[in-house]
Amino acid sequence: KTLAEFGIDGVDLENLSFNWDTVKKRSKKITKRLTAGVNFLLKKNGVEVINGTAKVGSDKSVYVDGKKITAENIIVATGSKPKKLDAKLEDAPSVEMQKLFDIKEIPENIVVTGNHISAVEMAQFFKMIGKKVTLVANSDYFLHGIDQYLIEYITKDIAAKGIELITDSYPSKYLEGKVTVGDKKIKCDLLLNCNSRKAVIPESETPLELTERGFIKTDKDFMTNMPGVYVIGDASGKSFVAHMASAQGIHVVNKIKGIKSNFDYSSYPINMYTSPEISQIGLTEEMVKEEGYDYKINEFPLSANAKAMIEGSSEGFIRMISDKEYGQVLGVQIVGKHATDMIAEAGAYLRMEGSIYDVANTIHAHPTVSEIYFEVGFDAFDKAIHK
Repeated sequence: KTLAEFGIDGVDLENLSFNWDTVKKRSKKITKRLTAGVNFLLKKNGVEVINGTAKVGSDKSVYVDGKKITAENIIVATGSKPKKLDAKLEDAPSVEMQKLFDIKEIPENIVVTGNHISAVEMAQFFKMIGKKVTLVANSDYFLHGIDQYLIEYITKDIAAKGIELITDSYPSKYLEGKVTVGDKKIKCDLLLNCNSRKAVIPESETPLELTERGFIKTDKDFMTNMPGVYVIGDASGKSFVAHMASAQGIHVVNKIKGIKSNFDYSSYPINMYTSPEISQIGLTEEMVKEEGYDYKINEFPLSANAKAMIEGSSEGFIRMISDKEYGQVLGVQIVGKHATDMIAEAGAYLRMEGSIYDVANTIHAHPTVSEIYFEVGFDAFDKAIHK
């Protein structure tokens, strides 16, 4: 239908199919190219790379397969992995996220278990290629940290796409091709584990202090209980996205070099690579209520945006939370095509403590989807132009 609306004829939809092998080859090709680029940069900047299993020494050292390396500062970035499924599910046809490309073909009936973004992304992916999908999550932690308004949107969108969402139970056993979830028995050819993450903790002569959740405990500058030993990324449990790990790494290097700053968790984006894309940055409505702000929320739909209509991708909106007294931008959420790219502009407003007037006075080319910022900015002080 969409192709016909754009004047594209001759495509036989009956013969369209999804080729898993081709997808894997393309993904591996891109990964190989990106990895080669990183290796080139490491070599260019004189970084020695040693492959092996590391142990943190107690005397400002690291041991790698018997070789001792001393350093004033050590940065640990060992990452995390999904928590293992319950032992009662050991007979289930399960696979970890990082092992998904190992399977030769994708079966028909898929159960995805997990509470956060990757679980929703994978459930939607499987549905888009024509599989029967059930997403099992815990209602107390489902999409924790995401604005409740977005969670409600996502929940409705999941249902509209034909994905069954179960949030009041957890897979308890697997028998005769079915997974038991509460009082339901769900046909399951593949159980994808997108459960909460567990830190990969390196061996250390001086035990690294852990949090109650089992992650490596750090201070505000990411230093552990061992002076000079820092932890960034998943292993500290403070974030589980690559861009946050990179930002933490830069913060640590600056700290080592004597540049003091406070790490701002409120100005990093949370992205969902779904269709449509979803992104948020800054404070959620729940947070501003808790902090006692007198706030207002303004929203502008993509259905009124010229380029979104031209591209045939007008599903979604921008939603901005601002302080009523000074007009300071507190948080922004976007649903729509390229939302994960457009959210960066909101990051700039947050970093500079920008106001709704800054948003409205930023000139955006026409036609562009990013004009939604201009629109919601004017709407925030009751001078909406196209609403």
